[in-house]
Amino acid sequence: MTSRFRATEHLNSLSPRRRTVVKAAAATAVLAGPLAAAIPARAATEAPAFLHGLASGDPLPDGVLLWTRVTPTAEAIPGSGLGPDTEVSWIVATDKALTNVVAKGSVTATAASDHTVKADIRGLAPATDYWFRFSAGGTDSPVARTRTAPAADAAVSNLRFGVVSCANWEAGYFSAYRHLAARGDLDAWLHLGDYIYEYGTGEYGTRDTVVRQHAPTHEILSLADYRTRHGKYKTDADLQALHAAAPVVAIWDDHEFANDAWSGGAENHTEGAEGAWAARQAAAKQAYFEWMPVRPAIAGTTYRRLRFGKLVDLSLLDLRSFRSQQVSVGNGSVDDPDRTLTGRAQLDWLKAGLKSSDTAWRLVGNSVMISPFAIGSLSADLLKPLAELLGLPKEGLALNTDQWDGYTDDRRELLAHLRSNAIRNTVFLTGDIHMAWANDVPVDAGTYPLSASAATEFVVTSVTSDNLDDILKVPEGVVSALASPVIKAANRHVHWVDTDRHGYGVLDITAARAQMDYYVLSDRTKADATSSWARSYRTRSGTQKVERTYDPV
Repeated sequence: MTSRFRATEHLNSLSPRRRTVVKAAAATAVLAGPLAAAIPARAATEAPAFLHGLASGDPLPDGVLLWTRVTPTAEAIPGSGLGPDTEVSWIVATDKALTNVVAKGSVTATAASDHTVKADIRGLAPATDYWFRFSAGGTDSPVARTRTAPAADAAVSNLRFGVVSCANWEAGYFSAYRHLAARGDLDAWLHLGDYIYEYGTGEYGTRDTVVRQHAPTHEILSLADYRTRHGKYKTDADLQALHAAAPVVAIWDDHEFANDAWSGGAENHTEGAEGAWAARQAAAKQAYFEWMPVRPAIAGTTYRRLRFGKLVDLSLLDLRSFRSQQVSVGNGSVDDPDRTLTGRAQLDWLKAGLKSSDTAWRLVGNSVMISPFAIGSLSADLLKPLAELLGLPKEGLALNTDQWDGYTDDRRELLAHLRSNAIRNTVFLTGDIHMAWANDVPVDAGTYPLSASAATEFVVTSVTSDNLDDILKVPEGVVSALASPVIKAANRHVHWVDTDRHGYGVLDITAARAQMDYYVLSDRTKADATSSWARSYRTRSGTQKVERTYDPV
């Protein structure tokens, strides 16, 4: 969707549906307003304007991708297809006042790209803070910070990343983004999927209360719909603040398309009533690459790899474009080697990258949980109340076949590859299920901990999307108090699970350890929600196991 260029060159550019309890969703009634309502009144007389913030992403040692969206005329709102071609210039400097300019150029914003623009800058210095700004028609955007990655061969003592997932506009405010932005110490931040949600008004979560209205009001299906929804999200002040504070590294999960998306469809897509899945998928991908500071990698997907010196390489997975259709719980085909989550080419790419890596740590941006999760082997007095509470099957089978649990052959092959090649220090970073987890990733969960752990996994909770206390409409902490000890008893590789709270993670990495600090929000429905540290877990180099630590970094 973009082409690379040197720093001084120019670039031209339904009805509610059911969702599994473990993935944390429910239907409620809400209202929504048009995106135009979110545009400040001044836009009608002071165009062009930069109403959707600016962002950077995918940092490299010598460059970074810059993004913004210009509103050239009052009617040129996202998804409208209206508005003239508009020249947008950009500058990059080593200081916030933009006095020491090191690169500049211009891009043409057109209706064909929804007036979004990207500039893929090169020629910058590694491991360096930069500030940038866009301008159009005499109007300047705000100034934002970005940061390049360390040189590939650099000895890096420390890296720090924010980690987030699952932000439902209607369920609350994006305070998690504001608190991450305020830290001022992030090399980058990772968004592990569900940056937007596709549902129509009132069809997803929110405890019977809409905190704020999204747009459009119907389920998004067309290119214009997806553009409008992305545009609405980008008006959020907290999201704009985080994008302006540090570069993002993002992957998609299902809600950037539709719930439980797979290569040929989705749970939340009806082919007859809603058109061809291929057309909807193409529209969703086009809008995503227009509105996100992400480089399309291989065949228009989001799987790609970034390196941060000799300390970290980061493999980012696309677990929606190639996967086989999910099967129901209890269906033996979860083990079918002909079914795939990753697709053959992506799995081979991931295995080769992990094997050839010479960095101290291998991070995997992974949209759905890889650690096994079952409630089998429990005594009846533990199994029955948990199953009844969570609405889960009582057979002791895998509970969520949208995760790696539904594609066990891919997982077996990947974990066997890590073990047989003695690949150490692999950490999966995961979103999706609206809970926080700290897990070992066992080769054989049934015999663990007597058998080996191949990797570790840190799962972050949702920014706002419903988790179990929201669905069951009970006070925060009630579900965790019951469910956590039962889950841990049945899954010996799980060190911690919090089923009830919203928040974010901060991942801090040194040569000796990778540590995830989990932070929680006071109230997702309050714009001024406070943030507090909840817990920290780390994996020490060479151990492939998680342990609790009692202080955040």
